[in-house]
Amino acid sequence: MGSHPSETDVAHPGNRIGGAPPRTRAWLDGRVEAEGFPVAEVSDYLERPDVVVWLDLCAPRHEDLRVISEELGLDHVAVEDAVSRHERAKFDRYQGYAFLNAYIPEVKDGDLVLYEVSAFLSERALVTIRQDPGIDIDALIRRWDEGLGGDLAGTGAAYLLYGLLDMIVDLQLAAATALDDAGDEVEELVFDESFPVKEMQLRSYQLRKNLVALRRVALPMREVVNTLLRRDLRLVPPALVPYFQDVYDHTLRVAESTDGLRDLVANLIDTRLALQGNRMNEVMKKVTSWAAIIAVPTAVTGFYGQNVPYPGFSQHDGFVVSTIVIIVCSVGLYLVFKRRDWL
Repeated sequence: MGSHPSETDVAHPGNRIGGAPPRTRAWLDGRVEAEGFPVAEVSDYLERPDVVVWLDLCAPRHEDLRVISEELGLDHVAVEDAVSRHERAKFDRYQGYAFLNAYIPEVKDGDLVLYEVSAFLSERALVTIRQDPGIDIDALIRRWDEGLGGDLAGTGAAYLLYGLLDMIVDLQLAAATALDDAGDEVEELVFDESFPVKEMQLRSYQLRKNLVALRRVALPMREVVNTLLRRDLRLVPPALVPYFQDVYDHTLRVAESTDGLRDLVANLIDTRLALQGNRMNEVMKKVTSWAAIIAVPTAVTGFYGQNVPYPGFSQHDGFVVSTIVIIVCSVGLYLVFKRRDWL
């Protein structure tokens, strides 16, 4: 994942905020009016009626947000949440704007990587704040370009928020699918004849850790979208309600997938422990059976090794008798154990 700023994004010396040049864009009636303008001009575009503005900042510091917070009248608590890492996924409403914090997951080399993204939403402005440049912001722009227009042109910044949420939830669903595939691989290991215990333990632990992380950031998205869909709050224009409802349905799918994965992981762990116990019992049964067989010659030779006279003492017949007893008893025990499937 990644994004590449255009030349217009870095053309202005003042356009240097955070770890990467800011991305700016303005729409008028669903058409791109301007792009790559300085952050200081955001308020100028917002003064024009029907213009929707988007600003993207990558890893900004607290002081970097001073300009945009003054232009949009952002609360210092919301700004603090935007620049702080590892905030929980949430949707908060303030006077005149709302704040969103969410996470975009990606499975890399078996590990789940979480990219934190925050957003400030007003009626005609959306400010996205990425804590990591790994988020593919160009993919978000393509979603907007492909869908914005027609009846959706007058929905303001709410459509931009829809595109952001849709991308986040789709990537969460893709991560859940990847973890589901990893669960199938662990399931194959559990029932493998070689029974690689160490690899199963490692993969099971990794899968459970990734699942816990995904559930922690995915489950709150249901409440986020559900809040946006509340009619009494009037946060979403009527034309966008079906779109946000579709995103809500996707959040339910993610929740169902993670719930199913949680049950699968628990069942896999229980099955692995049960199979491991059964295999251990099989091994102990075989070891015990062979120990019983070996105990026969040990007992016979121990008896004939006593330093007291007994029938056959110091005679060739005694050796023959003891050997026959060892062979008959050992073979007899072997046959008995084999018939009972102990060997």
